[in-house]
Amino acid sequence: MAAEMIGILMRWAHIASAVVLIGGILYARAVAFPALANAGEDDGPGPLFERLTLRYRPMVYAAIAGLVVSGLYNFLIHRGHTRYFYTWFGIKILLALHVFAASILAVRPSEATPQEETRRLRRMTGVVVSGLLIILISAYLRRIY
Repeated sequence: MAAEMIGILMRWAHIASAVVLIGGILYARAVAFPALANAGEDDGPGPLFERLTLRYRPMVYAAIAGLVVSGLYNFLIHRGHTRYFYTWFGIKILLALHVFAASILAVRPSEATPQEETRRLRRMTGVVVSGLLIILISAYLRRIY
């Protein structure tokens, strides 16, 4: 019974962490960044977006930690898969590493130059695309095992 509860808790932690990380970056990319950029300032979203990312940064680190811990638990608990499964799982892990790195870079403090804001926007786009691919691969892997 205790092992079953831990399994449920770890699955919840994994899904909740993914929602916080991917959902937060998706919101920032699709809603906050464009809205603040069009708020009348010619030089981009400005200091308000910097304050938003400053507040979101601890959540990014917590979500990454939650994904690593719960993902490692889930990987170690479920054994005996095929090579085909591990191939897709490896692709998923590589995409997850990209999401982690790009998320950390997207929420780091930066100068408010147009070049840096373009990089931040590109990183957030990469996180959203890779994150949605991870969710697709995860749904597929869940289906085949």
